[in-house]
Amino acid sequence: MFQKIVVALDGSNASKRALYEALNVAELAQARLHAVYVVHPWCMSPYAGYFDPERLREVLREDGRLALDAARQAMAERGVPGDTEIEETDGAADDIAHCLARCVKREGAGLVVMGTQGRHGIGRWVLGSVAEAFARRADVPVLLVRSSDATNAISSGR
Repeated sequence: MFQKIVVALDGSNASKRALYEALNVAELAQARLHAVYVVHPWCMSPYAGYFDPERLREVLREDGRLALDAARQAMAERGVPGDTEIEETDGAADDIAHCLARCVKREGAGLVVMGTQGRHGIGRWVLGSVAEAFARRADVPVLLVRSSDATNAISSGR
């Protein structure tokens, strides 16, 4: 079975559900969990004249710290061994899916768990495409977890 599982977090409801599922699989497989939050401050580059990129990086890193603190607490409560890290894309030409793929390879993970719906607005658009882009190129199995909002919309026919 899986010895190491990477779970990609972004602070959204979908990633919180992904963490829950990753914890379940890790418990069953007696696997180690590696939670990662990828900072991509370049996603707003067309708007560079309208914001401070360093301030954006700080805000994204703080969001990452909060998401990873919650992941560490959940791992401790469930008795699942693991660690966390904040990764950052290598520049405007890099993207979250490629950065995540490098992390998965470096960690030697046998499974990746991630949410299929991110935040609202631009963040939602970027993160939705991340799941698809990553799943298309992944060398390991990928478990995609829908947010409860997406699940409710499907069951109600929206």
